[in-house]
Amino acid sequence: MHSVGVSTLISDSGVIRYHLVAEEWDIYTPVNQAATWKFIKGMLMLRLDEAFDVDLYVQADTAYLHNQRLWELRGRVRIRNVQGTRFNTEELYWDLNKHEMWNHTHMTIITPERTLEGTEFRSNEEMTRYSVANSKGDFPVSDAEGDSQASEGDSIANADNPGVSKEEQVRDRSSRKEEKPFTVLPPAPTKYDFKKEK
Repeated sequence: MHSVGVSTLISDSGVIRYHLVAEEWDIYTPVNQAATWKFIKGMLMLRLDEAFDVDLYVQADTAYLHNQRLWELRGRVRIRNVQGTRFNTEELYWDLNKHEMWNHTHMTIITPERTLEGTEFRSNEEMTRYSVANSKGDFPVSDAEGDSQASEGDSIANADNPGVSKEEQVRDRSSRKEEKPFTVLPPAPTKYDFKKEK
């Protein structure tokens, strides 16, 4: 089957769970085997909860569904969970039976508080509990006792510049705290409007 300009709802156990949008959708059914879905020109999928709120946003340049159980997402894979956390990678696998996702390539995770990068990503299906190997990242750190105490990094930096006064140290740290390198993401769409499908 070859379909063009697809916008469809997919149910799971009689309950509508996914809204799928694709430019082209091909379904191949070999003899005595499960069908394979192919989205060569990209795919956008919204997963819905019981109240028809969007709890997962998935987008990829190319996608395959093997044996009705394993998604293979390739290209610019972009995912956003219900908490607003964004996941960017070039490859991702999603096992619908085991309810987990993983990849072996570079992954970037962006939250309002931090940015994390790494490889060997593994997560639950909701993308709320995950692990990343070879990780590195940036996130703001505040002193437990306020501005009056210099952090270890400041102490090491000022060891090379012993002429810096205590007031300049506090002022420098205060100016760094005012910088906001991260932007808060807008919330994911919540209510799904079935009237649009009509």
